[in-house]
Amino acid sequence: MPDGLETAIRATAGDIAALLRDVSDTAVPVPESEWTVGEAAAHLALANELMADLALGRERPYGDGTPQSLAAANAQSLAVFGERGAKPLAARIEEQADVFLNAVGDAANDGTSTSRALVTPLGSMDTAVLSSYLLTHMLGHGYDLARALNRPHMIDPDRVGLCMPFMLSVMPYVADAAATAQLTARYTIRLRGGGGTAFGVTVADGVVDVTPEPTYRPDCTILIDPVAFLLIALGRRNPWRAIAQGQVFTWGRKPWLGPRFPTLFTAP
Repeated sequence: MPDGLETAIRATAGDIAALLRDVSDTAVPVPESEWTVGEAAAHLALANELMADLALGRERPYGDGTPQSLAAANAQSLAVFGERGAKPLAARIEEQADVFLNAVGDAANDGTSTSRALVTPLGSMDTAVLSSYLLTHMLGHGYDLARALNRPHMIDPDRVGLCMPFMLSVMPYVADAAATAQLTARYTIRLRGGGGTAFGVTVADGVVDVTPEPTYRPDCTILIDPVAFLLIALGRRNPWRAIAQGQVFTWGRKPWLGPRFPTLFTAP
């Protein structure tokens, strides 16, 4: 597991649990969502349990990766799981994050390969990418809960950096076929800040290729605030709002391709 990722997972689960423990009414709606706080917290508890089972090598079918199938699987799981109490859900979110991390640790300690392919709702992943997926998922819904409860969110540049193994892995998987069709473009994406991540995305007639280093001679380079990057990628922030707030800058031979970039993907 990448350095700092275990700590970030525990800290994020703890931050979310701390948000929930003082909540007396979980029927509060989550902004821009059909869920209440109780439903979002229940989803997180169930998702952490799903991730823990995957880390243990258990097969858990959960949709086919499309937004529609994931939404249906979420609705089905919430329908059969009735807990909406803040404190029990807070405890379960932390508990299942610990189960996940213990499973990863046990695999490393007993010599079991941690590079084995694990089947997830968003494709095959190794343990490191799955761990990054767990963190990313908790940060997205933790942000939603913080907004609903008018509390500070827990996303910061360091945690965004630890989300990048998952983000780079999943981008080709969630590319929008209609948006990428007949487009040829080379992008370099740079996350702003000291030691920030930079990666490349090449689109050619519907095929999306992602590399962990900048693209050679990109058509468009995008410099973006790390937190804004994650929120846009997860469908939590309007890209134009981020541009207006000075969180995104583009340049290159075809800088007009910058605003088009977020439209090439469907938020998982």
